[in-house]
Amino acid sequence: MGAGFVGSTIAYTLMLRGLLSEIILIDKDLRRAEGEAMDLNHGLPFAQPTRIRVGDYPDCEDAQIVIITAGAAQKPGETRLALSERNREVFREVVPHIVEHNNNGILLVVTNPVDVMTYVALKLSGFPKERVIGSGTILDTARLRYLLGEYLQVDPRNVHGYIIGEHGDSEVPVWSLATVAGMRLRDFCPVCGEKHGQQELDALFEKTRNAAYEIIELKGRTYYAIGIGATRIMESILRDENSVLTVSSLLDDYLGVSGVCLSVPSIVNRNGVRSLVRLPLDAKEMEQFHTSAGVVKEVIDSLGL
Repeated sequence: MGAGFVGSTIAYTLMLRGLLSEIILIDKDLRRAEGEAMDLNHGLPFAQPTRIRVGDYPDCEDAQIVIITAGAAQKPGETRLALSERNREVFREVVPHIVEHNNNGILLVVTNPVDVMTYVALKLSGFPKERVIGSGTILDTARLRYLLGEYLQVDPRNVHGYIIGEHGDSEVPVWSLATVAGMRLRDFCPVCGEKHGQQELDALFEKTRNAAYEIIELKGRTYYAIGIGATRIMESILRDENSVLTVSSLLDDYLGVSGVCLSVPSIVNRNGVRSLVRLPLDAKEMEQFHTSAGVVKEVIDSLGL
């Protein structure tokens, strides 16, 4: 749902991965969708066999996953939460049409503000909570791993740490559990010789949190990394991987937080979110996580769902 920059990039990444037998693009701008489908199909001789075409809501029938990227784009200087009311109206149009034709699949929400819109999709669809998933902080977590790896001069694939909470300004870095090569960050840094005082960690987190604003200021929008991130979620679902990913879903007494969609490490498989991993946060992280929940809850309550 949505063949703009993010939607078409996800389709492109899925085509390269060869995960699907069919990819259907649905967009109110039919000409745009047709152009994207044509461009993607011309690359198929270099990729895995996949059928890519333009469709409409009835084509959602029997789809394993419906990805929703439809919505207003974030403008330079605009917070993700400021998009809430505009994109609520988009979802009021889109989600009921999806559910009319498919009530057995999984909804993957990528539209910002993703935590709020995941909650909106959950309420409008009536789906079980495990089958409505937001892309959440999967990208923030990847950004943190990349920046920390760059700072430590270590391949980011060997750096592990989470951003939890809101995909936005109140997100929380879980420094207490970050590891490199299986070692806690506080133990690894003396070995590698790099400083990792709170000032250095705060600077890395600030770059992580503000990355989207910087990219939007430079080139207008973000789409490559989130395209790969959404495909990673799809991969875990389609291959029944039980991978641990920081996706957004409805929390029910997760570390004392309920009734709000937020990102926490979640085990994702063919049924959606199988279960949540309860992190042993330190006192500061716990306080920040509850603050983040409050920020998102306030926006959800203002929408009158």
